[in-house]
Amino acid sequence: MKKQIAAMMLAVMATATAATAADKIKIGTEGAYPPFNFVDSAGKIGGFDVDIGLALCERMKADCEVVAQDWDGIIPGLLAKKYDLIIASMFITEERKKQVAFTNPYYLAAMTHVAPKGAGITTFTNEALKGKVIGAQSGTTQADFIAATYPDAEIKLYPTQDEANLDMVNGRLDLQVGDMLPLLDWVTKNDDGKACCEIIGEPITDKKFVGDGVGIAVRQDDNDLREKLNKALDEIRADGTYKKINDKYFAIDVYTMK
Repeated sequence: MKKQIAAMMLAVMATATAATAADKIKIGTEGAYPPFNFVDSAGKIGGFDVDIGLALCERMKADCEVVAQDWDGIIPGLLAKKYDLIIASMFITEERKKQVAFTNPYYLAAMTHVAPKGAGITTFTNEALKGKVIGAQSGTTQADFIAATYPDAEIKLYPTQDEANLDMVNGRLDLQVGDMLPLLDWVTKNDDGKACCEIIGEPITDKKFVGDGVGIAVRQDDNDLREKLNKALDEIRADGTYKKINDKYFAIDVYTMK
C-alpha cells in the first residue's frame, strides 16, 4: 500500500512539474524594429509585437520571458531551442514554412518604397532603377524582393532596419524597400525620417513576398503551442485587448488594414 501511495505521489509530482514547465514560455523577438519591437533607454524590450505576445501569454496563463535576437539568427535560435516562439513581424512565406510552423496571422502587411524627398522616382522597373543604390534589411522578404525585382541595381543590405534608415538619412541610398508600417512610422514621427524621406509608389502586396500576413513562428512539432496561440489570439481580438494594444501604436486596425 505504501508503495502504491508513493507511486501515486510521484506521478502527481511529475504531472505538476510537466505542467509548470509547459507554462514557462520564452519569446524571441528582434528588438530593433520600432514600433513593432525595440529596446528602450532602460534596456527593456517593448513594442507592438511584444505587447501582443505578452497578452497571449496572459490569456494562456503562461509565465513568459522576452529575449532579443539579431534577425539573421532568429530562426536558427528557435530551432536551437533558445526560445519557444518568435513574434517579430515575420511574414508567413512558403520558404519559411520549410523551417518553422506559423500561427494564424496576427496582422496583415505590405511593403513599400522609401526615397529621399524630391528624388523624382516614379517608375519601379529594373530598367528605370538600373545603377541606383537600393537598400533593405538582410534576411528579409524585402531583401528578396529587391534582388528579384532590381537585379541591375546596386543592392546594399543591413543587419537592422535602423541602419538602412541611417544610410538613407546620410545620402548613401537612392531608395529602400521595407515593411510599410514601420517605415510609415519613421517618415511621419521620427525627426530624421520626416526631414529626409517619403514613401513613394503603391504598396507592394505580391504574396510571393509578403505571404499571407505576419505570424508567430514555432518549431514544426509544437502543434499544441501553435493551437493555444491561435485560440488566445481569437480571444484577445474578441474581448478588445488586441484593439487596445493596436491603438497604442497605430491609427488603423493592422489586423484588417482598415
